[in-house]
Amino acid sequence: MSAFTYPARFTAGGDGRILVEFVDLPRVATDGRDEHEAMEEAIDALGSDLSIRLSRREEIPVSSVAKRGQRLVPVPLWLAPKLALYLAMRDRQVNNSEMARRLGVHERVIRRMLDPEHATKAEKIQAALAVLGKQITVEVRDAA
Repeated sequence: MSAFTYPARFTAGGDGRILVEFVDLPRVATDGRDEHEAMEEAIDALGSDLSIRLSRREEIPVSSVAKRGQRLVPVPLWLAPKLALYLAMRDRQVNNSEMARRLGVHERVIRRMLDPEHATKAEKIQAALAVLGKQITVEVRDAA
């Protein structure tokens, strides 16, 4: 099971702004004027970094377990299913052409499913994941 959340440190700066630094993504940092804005900015920064990695077909870092003092930042909802499909295809060593054959669609459909800029219907990604033996579930938690 993959949880699409990444641990981050939220620390108050000297100017009162909240700095956010990701444990598993050292190049990614942001801030906000308060906790709420810092979390919104963190989600946005995380989504930006991971979508660039996905569009470049780079390695997606595995999320570590949050330690004391760290908060989990969720991957944006528009991106998490695409990442799940990308990771499942890599894990099963299935390329775009093979995935298209299994789904009975043209290869460009798979490219669009993996394109962070393309609005793919959740049902299509769900069907693709099912072909790979995966299932999407949604969990709602109380906000920290």
